[in-house]
Amino acid sequence: MTVLLESKEIKKCVQLNEQLIPVIEDAFKNLAGGNTIMPPILRLDVHKYNGETDVKTAYIEGLDSYAIKVASGFFNNPKLGIPSSNGMMILLDSKTGVIKSLLLDKGYLTDVRTAIAGSIAAKYLSNQDSTKAGIIGAGLQAKLQLEALKLVRPIDKAFIWSRNRDKLNHFEEEIKYLDLKIEKCSSIEELITKSEIVVTTTPSKSPLIKNEWLKKGLHITAMGSDAEEKNEIDPEILKNCDIYIPDSQSQTAVLGELHHAIKANVISPHKNFNELGDVILNPGLGRKTKDDITICDLTGTGVQDTAIARFTFDIAMIKKLGTKI
Repeated sequence: MTVLLESKEIKKCVQLNEQLIPVIEDAFKNLAGGNTIMPPILRLDVHKYNGETDVKTAYIEGLDSYAIKVASGFFNNPKLGIPSSNGMMILLDSKTGVIKSLLLDKGYLTDVRTAIAGSIAAKYLSNQDSTKAGIIGAGLQAKLQLEALKLVRPIDKAFIWSRNRDKLNHFEEEIKYLDLKIEKCSSIEELITKSEIVVTTTPSKSPLIKNEWLKKGLHITAMGSDAEEKNEIDPEILKNCDIYIPDSQSQTAVLGELHHAIKANVISPHKNFNELGDVILNPGLGRKTKDDITICDLTGTGVQDTAIARFTFDIAMIKKLGTKI
């Protein structure tokens, strides 16, 4: 028996809240613990339409199911009046490979688990008393990252920047429900100067944050660089920051900001870093002092997808949602 879960049913099961933080933390801990099988990401680029499709998966030892996720990002879509992200997840039985559920989330679960990963990065790497957040980008993930930050830090002011001023003005209206003081910045340098936590949420192919803008105590979560050509922060930053933490070094060395630092010969390809799961297991591996400059490089992992798909399915069964097919 396979259970079909539609987007509206999935949203009844999963919301962006504190309940998801331990779910995704456990996924990262399992990845760090080595009891996970997670193959490299399969990606198809559709350059003609500024789009990409990723396939991610991971099996966690001892669990009775695992997920395969297909997710697309077509970045011209907002001009067409439709979201840039889409996708679905398939939940399979670990013993038999039988499909337990098709989760037609249209990218919703990816958006939520990505935002929660950002909140986890801030929880373990930013200063606990951080109140000022800077968000680079003005899309859906920018909004969700800001909302997720409020789950772990007492954010009361947001500094926002986007290349597109019309989109920035719309974003300002969209986030008013978060009850924050909002300031639009004329430059990224201004945003960095005023912020304590910065999150990059763009598909930029050239660095947006320059090395000379770094300041004591700053935390940056870079989550837009999830393909070889994407690059949001100056490679020199990875050399000059105090602590660099990838979600998965095997991925960030190929897809993330680390990839560009290695390519620029500022970081050795043989250097090993603690991963986010290591820091969750041992917070002492994270920020040491209030003045540390910390970077978290998020490329998105299959363990997150397995974790949130399993969580969604379990809640749906409790609520008796879905259609048997």
